[in-house]
Amino acid sequence: MDVEFITSSPDLKGRPEEILPEFAFIGRSNCGKSSLINHFLDRANMAHTSRKPGKTRLLNYFRVDRKFYLVDLPGYGFAKVSKKQRAIWMGIFQKYLQTEERPMALFHLLDIRHQPTREDLEVSRWVRESGHPFALAITKTDKIGTNSRNRRFQEIIEALEVPRETPFFATSAVKRTGRAEMLAWVEAVLTASADPGPFDGDSAPDV
Repeated sequence: MDVEFITSSPDLKGRPEEILPEFAFIGRSNCGKSSLINHFLDRANMAHTSRKPGKTRLLNYFRVDRKFYLVDLPGYGFAKVSKKQRAIWMGIFQKYLQTEERPMALFHLLDIRHQPTREDLEVSRWVRESGHPFALAITKTDKIGTNSRNRRFQEIIEALEVPRETPFFATSAVKRTGRAEMLAWVEAVLTASADPGPFDGDSAPDV
């Protein structure tokens, strides 16, 4: 996999000039987003990880195999910032979802250890209503016992009220699981988008 960091921007004005399909990663500030991105890209430190949640405060663009961008979006929720700054981030995310000139899909990340919060539900609703293809990536699955995982998966799905056909990936950056399945979905979305038109949100493939 050829990965190149392209740019960071505090808003949508700084997006790369070259238009490629975008796969955005969005999740709570402490959900393990940076670790999963590094696992997905098979790189140790492409996305900065920190013990302090909320370090991602920019839109970070990585070009992958010159075919698509992985977009690391600012986290939401537990970051120790002002309510005003949180509102700004959420506003940028809503505007990002409304973009029509760039094909995109999203991975919504959720920590398996926690019940979805009000903000998780809100983000999930925005993603669904955007019409863009999306998938759920459940992080830190190594943190709970095998017998509890299926119950937690079901609880998360029911809480978010997502369609039953929504692609769903159990991941662990520590155990290095879930990457192949996520990459297969990305390839399926790219293949599907090349035929009928830019990322038909009504026919997101399920892998």
